[in-house]
Amino acid sequence: MDRILVMGSPGSGKSTFARRLSQITGIPVVSLDALYWKPGWKPSDATEFEARVTEAVRLPRWIIDGDYIWWAGDVRRSVADAVIWFDLPRRSCMVGLMSRIATSYGRVRPEMAEGCPERINVEFLRYVWTYRREQRPKLLQYLEGLRADQFLICFTDRAQAHRYLASFGRREGAEGVH
Repeated sequence: MDRILVMGSPGSGKSTFARRLSQITGIPVVSLDALYWKPGWKPSDATEFEARVTEAVRLPRWIIDGDYIWWAGDVRRSVADAVIWFDLPRRSCMVGLMSRIATSYGRVRPEMAEGCPERINVEFLRYVWTYRREQRPKLLQYLEGLRADQFLICFTDRAQAHRYLASFGRREGAEGVH
């Protein structure tokens, strides 16, 4: 797998997973949040964002962290080898989000654009709270467009993601031994 989409609700752990997978594989991470947001939490316009995403997917290897399926989603899906989907319950995502806010409030996280420090935003909290009801059906429809030769890996809790990374790391290490 050289081109991997990591998708799911904010707070699910997908960015942390993408960074760890990158450390194991050496495949660079592309954060859609970093491509979308400008300093001061100013959004990119659709044309600019799509151009950035399209440029990123031309790279030979990537792990793309984020959903944004309404902008250049078809382009990403068409060239991806795999989708790793964090389909976690609302409670897990809200706990993850609160933990993230508590540990990085006022600082720019590694996957964010410069000038976009972590903050508390009621609109964003509402987005995460309603993700399973509002966004998940759209993501399921998006995933229906995967081809038979593309992999879909679904995690329904963080422990599955941790085990996957641990086993992936062992496979990589075992290959180096032989």
